Amino acid sequence: MLYQKLKATLAMDHSYTHPPAGLHWRSHTFFIISTVAIGLFTDLFLYGLVVPVLPFILQDRVGIPPSEVQPHVSGLLTAYAGASVLFSPVAGWIADRTAARQVPFLSGLAALLLATVILYLGQTEAVLVLARVLQGVSAAIVWTVGLALCLDTVGPGNLGKTIGSIFSFIGVGSLVAPVLGGILYKQAGYEGVFGIGAGVLVVDFIMRFLVIEKKVAHRYDSSIVDPFMADDDQGEQDEENGDGEQEPLLGKDKEEFAIPPDQPKFVRNLPLIYCLKDGRLLSALLVALVQATLLGTFDATVATESQDLFGFDSLTAGLLFIPLGIFDLFLGPIGGWAVDRYGTKPVATLSYGYLVPVLVALRAVHKGGKEQLILYCALLALCGVGLALIGAPSIVEAGAVVQKYHKANPELFGETGPYAMLYGLNSMIFSLGLTLGPIVAGSLRDTIGYGDMNAVVAAICFVTAIVCWVWMGGKPKALKSRGY
Repeated sequence: MLYQKLKATLAMDHSYTHPPAGLHWRSHTFFIISTVAIGLFTDLFLYGLVVPVLPFILQDRVGIPPSEVQPHVSGLLTAYAGASVLFSPVAGWIADRTAARQVPFLSGLAALLLATVILYLGQTEAVLVLARVLQGVSAAIVWTVGLALCLDTVGPGNLGKTIGSIFSFIGVGSLVAPVLGGILYKQAGYEGVFGIGAGVLVVDFIMRFLVIEKKVAHRYDSSIVDPFMADDDQGEQDEENGDGEQEPLLGKDKEEFAIPPDQPKFVRNLPLIYCLKDGRLLSALLVALVQATLLGTFDATVATESQDLFGFDSLTAGLLFIPLGIFDLFLGPIGGWAVDRYGTKPVATLSYGYLVPVLVALRAVHKGGKEQLILYCALLALCGVGLALIGAPSIVEAGAVVQKYHKANPELFGETGPYAMLYGLNSMIFSLGLTLGPIVAGSLRDTIGYGDMNAVVAAICFVTAIVCWVWMGGKPKALKSRGY
């Protein structure tokens, strides 16, 4: 009897006859989204905690001269992102084939815990690289499974504002972590930095352990609604009621997004591959790539550039991430709401277009006193505005496109669809950007200087804005009217 109660409490009773304790609050939308947000927060927090500290760890522990530290910092950032690139599709494939998302979600936390311990104890560059690789594996799992769990919980219609709100919350992690890391490293050494990391991991573990997904909870209690089942029921009701607009739209979507039956075996086994022919999905993935490249660029260069320009240490270098990340707190939900309200095209196009002149303006910063520091902080803050707005469009657009293929081809995609694999692909592309950002930024900074490096990044944003206008959310009317 006690064993049965324990199995039920842990949601491991697959007969679904004994509801687990706290079923309703553990499967409540707010608790599930909060669990995902805490998981993503933990990933970014532990990632950002060591970003401003890495140059000083390499100098103090490994003995690398300050003049040679930039490529080694870029290498550690690249190890993290490279592991995410390789493992994200695997994480998505596994998550789509497990009965529940909780098990892979917890396994990602185990990898992060091991990485944190190794990073704390490591005394050589090889060990530090291993720790960053494990962090990258954990990131691949938490982002892939976490985003799929969000979609499972709120459905596609509310994904934009949900993602925007989550990004706003986790922006606190990316904002506070570098500052806190710099302060703790200076005041308390490694013990202070990794002690607070351990505390965050404990909270994350408790929430991931307790969460129950909507589809699992629905099997215990049919009054708990699974959003995807609700969408299907609504669609069937609309057809039964003879909705005059619904039927033609469904017919058009089925015709446009139907996958021809004569596909190779590997496409039938992984139908998401066929979806990659769609320009909208490719543009969404490109936006994710450029977004991550921008983040990797700032992570790799702000600390070292501030050290060169103003002689900053780990504490003051970490403080520069405040103006860069503070607007995530306020503009993330607004950007997500705008995506749900006006679509992905205008938000993505305007946001990337806005970043172009701001990045070019960073060329004006040079060595100096208080005036130059104020200018640098102001420009970083303006960059932060753009970065806060480009988070939601890629995820929402990719999910919307693949959902159309899923609905038009249920026999290929199955009941749950390929959403974890999709977000695994999105995470892989994002991680590729985090890999390329530090490499390209570090190389350009060393060869053509910091100012011209930002001019190159601005040109990339300009091209991305054009791509968003042409393909994201479908071709614009101006092009359609001319037969393009």
